[in-house]
Amino acid sequence: MELAPGLRRIGNDIIAAHLIVDDSGITLIDAGLAGHWRDLQRELAEIGRSPADIRGVVLTHGDSDHIGFAERLRRDFGVPVFVHEADAARARGEESTKPAWGGAKITPVLRFLAYSIRKDGLRTTHLSEVLTVADGDALELPGSPQVIGLPGHSPGSIAIHVPAVSALFVGDGLTTGHVLTGSRGPQPAPFSDDPAAAAASLTRLETELGAEWSGWVIPGHGEPWRGSIAELLHAYRSAQPG
Repeated sequence: MELAPGLRRIGNDIIAAHLIVDDSGITLIDAGLAGHWRDLQRELAEIGRSPADIRGVVLTHGDSDHIGFAERLRRDFGVPVFVHEADAARARGEESTKPAWGGAKITPVLRFLAYSIRKDGLRTTHLSEVLTVADGDALELPGSPQVIGLPGHSPGSIAIHVPAVSALFVGDGLTTGHVLTGSRGPQPAPFSDDPAAAAASLTRLETELGAEWSGWVIPGHGEPWRGSIAELLHAYRSAQPG
């Protein structure tokens, strides 16, 4: 699905991954679930590309619903996979946490679980090897993605700014479609290790991009959002509990 020239999405509002496409190749932002491999193949065929055109996968964090088919790309096509150093062990399956679910409603939860099962979410293949990134890194990949640290959802959560397509990928730094409650709009994401730290991290976006920056803000779950950083943070803070 094309969101804008050079910016495409696979998956849906429940779980998504994104492609940055230019003449030099493709950068993949996150890798969804294992079953999204078929979606990736269809998307690549639609634009006349193949997995061999993917120059790198950049993970917003190391959770299982973001690393999906990344190891398959690394193993079968030699595609490097980048993750923040603080989430490298999580992406390799060496450590995990069990954060609280928080509020939930039965229908959205069942929808999330059914989709996850359909997309092989119970079959996670962790990374055998990763390349680590740090806050402030600019990667030599299509679109020239830039790393902004957003710790809180996980220790190594990052945002990825891609000026070439005017997009900011925030992973689970926030959500616009809460998979457990069904509520819409910018708000705290569930399953966060440290919700207070996650909220505090978002203020960095004003510093890094400017309050008036207006482009695509794209979470791993929920609809892409467009507006200024100031509007985004206002909506997010209005949705915070208590």
